[in-house]
Amino acid sequence: MSVYQLPIVSLEIDQIQDEVWGKSVGDAIFKAFTEDGFLYLVNHGISESLFSDLRRVSLDFFHQPEAVKQSVGTSRIHRGYHALGGALMEGAKKPDQKAFFQMGLDLPESDPDVMAGQPLRGPNQWPVTLPEFQQVMERYYAEIGKVGATLLKAVAYSLGIASDFFASKYNKPLQRTQTIFYPASITDTSDDAFGVAPHSDYGCITLLYQDHVGGLQVLNKKGEWIGAPPMPGALVVNVGDLLERWSNGRFVSTKHAVRNLSGQERVSVATFYDPSYNALVSPLDLGIEETECQFEPILAGDHIQGRINRSFDYTKVA
Repeated sequence: MSVYQLPIVSLEIDQIQDEVWGKSVGDAIFKAFTEDGFLYLVNHGISESLFSDLRRVSLDFFHQPEAVKQSVGTSRIHRGYHALGGALMEGAKKPDQKAFFQMGLDLPESDPDVMAGQPLRGPNQWPVTLPEFQQVMERYYAEIGKVGATLLKAVAYSLGIASDFFASKYNKPLQRTQTIFYPASITDTSDDAFGVAPHSDYGCITLLYQDHVGGLQVLNKKGEWIGAPPMPGALVVNVGDLLERWSNGRFVSTKHAVRNLSGQERVSVATFYDPSYNALVSPLDLGIEETECQFEPILAGDHIQGRINRSFDYTKVA
């Protein structure tokens, strides 16, 4: 399999985020998102030591006895541990060959949205015997959220809209961070078996840490599956369905998949940096004329929950 030459974009996280920064970073993002829908992000501010800690504590969690992991088994709001083989992506023939643990914005049961039963809202859950796992995951969640916010500021510049446009849609984000485990040994290596089956991401942007093992594949414009290997220190960023809608199809929500045929354990950590549940996603807000709109307005949370429902039956709500 040939290697996908993802564009490399520097976020220049330490620079003043003014119009000069916005044009430089924004122009690079616009080119990558319109042509590929994917990029490698460098100079994002997250240290190699945090990435290393993230992989180490993730493996420690996934190596625990099943009873320990099931003590934080996934809840209706899609938090906690999801066992191997429990996810069937929309349109796939076989379940994914992965296990994962997911966290999100930690809200108490007394929060108004939680009390109102808003989907995907509520508290995280953690294994009591692994305090470092919680500490590292919470630290990473906070830091990757800052990267996402800065990236969307540059995206706003790239689209010629107010630099704080997306920030106003993220007052209570549906940010979800998911550490994913792909076992070293798999019994099914047929063409329709995947670590993660081909799909596009549900939300706005995804920021992915992948360890040294690799396995990510991206569907290019020629309809070919091309390898997108890890680049040391870089995050992989891709457009999700909501950002494709918001941009009126200018940005591409590209299909991708994972196949771990390396014979090694693989860890990746995906952060779905998505807007508040009730954020209205409409190209009209980006200055698109009504006659030119390709997409109807939709609430961000309704779209995300709908896609989750079609892959995870246990999350369906009335």
